[in-house]
Formats: sequence, C-alpha cells, structure tokens
Amino acid sequence: MHRATKIVATIGPASSAPDVLLQMIRAGLDVVRLNFSHGTADDHRQRAETVRECARQVGREVAIMADLQGPKIRVGKFENGKTTLVPGHPFVLDSECELGNDDRVGLDYKDLPRDLKPGDVLLLNDGLIVLDVVRVIGSEIHTTVRIGGELSNNKGINRQGGGLTAPALTAKDMEDIRTAMSLGADFVAVSFPKNATDMEMARQLANIAGAPYGIKPKMIAKIERAEAIPALQEILDSSDGIMVARGDLAVEVGNAAVPALQKRMIRMARDSNKFVITATQMMESMIHAPVPTRAEVSDVANAVLDGTDAVMLSAESAAGKYPVQTIETMAAICVEAEKSEQSELDKDFLDRTFTRIDQSIAMGALFTAFHLGAKAIVALTESGSTALWMSRHWTHVPIFALTPRVGSERAMTLFRNVTPLHLDTSSDRDTALQQALEVVVSKGYASRGDMVVLTVGEPMGQPGGTNTLKIVRVGDAL
Repeated sequence: MHRATKIVATIGPASSAPDVLLQMIRAGLDVVRLNFSHGTADDHRQRAETVRECARQVGREVAIMADLQGPKIRVGKFENGKTTLVPGHPFVLDSECELGNDDRVGLDYKDLPRDLKPGDVLLLNDGLIVLDVVRVIGSEIHTTVRIGGELSNNKGINRQGGGLTAPALTAKDMEDIRTAMSLGADFVAVSFPKNATDMEMARQLANIAGAPYGIKPKMIAKIERAEAIPALQEILDSSDGIMVARGDLAVEVGNAAVPALQKRMIRMARDSNKFVITATQMMESMIHAPVPTRAEVSDVANAVLDGTDAVMLSAESAAGKYPVQTIETMAAICVEAEKSEQSELDKDFLDRTFTRIDQSIAMGALFTAFHLGAKAIVALTESGSTALWMSRHWTHVPIFALTPRVGSERAMTLFRNVTPLHLDTSSDRDTALQQALEVVVSKGYASRGDMVVLTVGEPMGQPGGTNTLKIVRVGDAL
C-alpha cells in the first residue's frame, strides 16, 4: 500500500547494526535521526555511513537528520549517583556545588539562579519532581519539595511557563553542526529556539559549515519552549519545517495544553508551506513490548488525521527491543488512518490566490488529478518546491517527484504523500517526460491505460521553472 505519512526513527544501540537498519528501511523508514545529545562525532559518522550504504542496497534514498542537543538545563552529579527528595523538605540547587548529596546538587547551567525568583516552580526529570522556589541567594536556589521522588545524575530542569534565558545554540551545538555537515546531514533540527533569530543563526552556521561539501541543509525548529508558541509564525517563516516536540513542551505548558497546540502547529505549518514532524512517546510501550497500547495507536492515527508530514520514533528505535516491528506497526497505522481521510481540496482553494507560475501549475495539477481520478501525479522538479506545494493539500492521488539532484530527493523524503525518485533528466522536455513515465511504470506505481498528470518546467534544469501541465494515459504517445 502507498503510505503518505513519513516515518522518522532515531538510530542508537538497538538499531546501528547494518542488518537491523536494512530491515528498518525495508519496513518503511524514510528519515534517520542522529541524536547529538548522545554519542561521539565518530559514532554519528559511522552511523551515517551505514545509513547511506543500507539505502544504496535497498535502492532508495533515506535522509539523515542531525538533532542538536541545545541548552538542556540539567542538575549535576550526586556522590552516590542519586538521592530521594521528600515532599515538604528543603532542597538547594547550587551552581557552585561540585558533587550533590541529600541536601543539594550542582547545575550545569550556571546562570539559572539569575533567571529565577521566589514563587517560581521548577519541574525536574520531565515533570516527575516539582520544586517551589523559596529564595535565591547568590549561586543558590533554595526550594521546597512539592512532589518528591528519586533524582539521579544529569536530570533535566524546566521552569513552569518557560522564561529561561539560555541561548538556543551552545558551543557544543556549533561544533555538532560542523560534524553534521561533514557527514552529509540533510536536515538540522534546532532544539529550544525562541524566535526567528535563533533559526536564522543556525541556518547561517549550517550553510557556512556545509559550503565545502556543497550542502545547504533544511532547517527544522523543534517547538519545545513556552516562548516559542507566540512566536510560532516567525519561527515557521525562518525554518523549512517544525517538529512538535511534545516532551519538553508539555513540561513547560502542561500536558493538557499539548493536543490542541499540536493541531494548531500542524495547521499553521501546512498553511505556511512548511513540513511538520510529530514526535515524543508515540509508540513508547514498544520499547519493551511487541505491540503498542490502543492509546498509542490512536495517538499516531490522530497525528496523521491532523495532517502531519511525519511521525517520529525516539527510544523505541534507538534503544528498544523491537525497532523493526515498531516501524512496521507505525506504517500500518498510518495507512489505515489515511484511508479514512476526506479531501477538502475544493474548499482549500477557495479565496486562494497564486502569484507564482510554478505554484499555480502545482495547484492546477492537484485539482486536475483529483477531479479526473488520475492514478498519479508525476512532477519533474529540480528543487522540490513543486512537490512541497502539492503535498500541502491532501488528495488520495500519490505524488511522484522525479529529480536529478540527490539533495532534493533526500529533502523530499519528509514531504507528505510525495515519493521522491531519481531521474537523470534530458534537456529535451518530451524525452524527459517519457523517461519519467517509464520510471513510474517500472516501479509498479502506474500501468498501461492509467491516467497520469505530469508537470515540468521549460527550459529544463532551472529551479522554480515549472510552467507546464500535461495529462496523459500511460501507453499513449506524448
């Protein structure tokens, strides 16, 4: 079955072996996430090489996303590795403390005391522990434990409601961007951006680092700070796509607010012609179990019905027992959810104006294919923009984007309902269109007698030049 929604999976100890990765790609993996919060530069480089080799063996491109750690604000280490916090008892966070004990612990973010005032609420270990700030004295944050529990080394800290001043890009992130470009990453995901400036800085650094390798990666803003919500449109405008990063976001804004925010973010991304990934705990129980919970099935299906371009796996594929089965299960859920989706194409086009020729051709192709019942849309594209525009509107007609550029092919792996394919295009339009049809037919996506809608630009080979729409039946002369 054709699957429109893409699958992103994190590679880790459970999935780095070539035979496992091969199975994951065959099961439906579209984009590999390298989590720069863990592992060394050599680890990531080796995994990237394995991804490229496995993709070559399977015969299709699999993109690589470098996910930066960002300013993850954490407690330091304890002398005994952990302590237990008791409700009602005092506890001190001290930026000058070397090794923690039962009374206090250090901080890896030394400016935290400056960001806080009495009455603030701190959430530790993804919100499992809650501390009320009583007073701040120099390097010390004096708190009272509201909700206690076990606190171990390096657990994360969030301030309820957001408002921490840590910059989105740390020195480690800047070095990791250079590493990511050297291993050929197609996407860079920026953690904790607060505004457009954070994304613009990250893009500039990535473009400079990628220049020697001929790479300009697509930039993804991970929406996980409370401050990012009011700035969402400007962040979207400065990014290629966003990630609905529900973990840290839920800690800052509260779990109950996240589902509605998810729907809003997906809708805004699609309206802004950007792609969107839904992430965090989608199939969490499959870290240990061979089947998901019913709630997880509904979660994945609802993200698909919301219109997400991709769904993402984290620990499920990086450290779980069933990485291949998780991808197979997720793919099956996506296909079933897509079957029930209603196209609102006509409504989408009301009151829309298209000022660009290539965008008008893309929309015309969608409208024509939908109403004529075409088997496929075949877009010859250099940059992938035509396919992106088409993918912002849902129809049950699959889009096949053929490009001579490997970079464009990999970028389109995240576009909903778009299957990117490689085509060494001729400079002659009719020859190129014939070659494109032959590729789609040879892959089994269309057969003789099927109606196909084609888009192409003349002269060939110019990004943004799509200006022709053609309707053919497979087997007829072009």
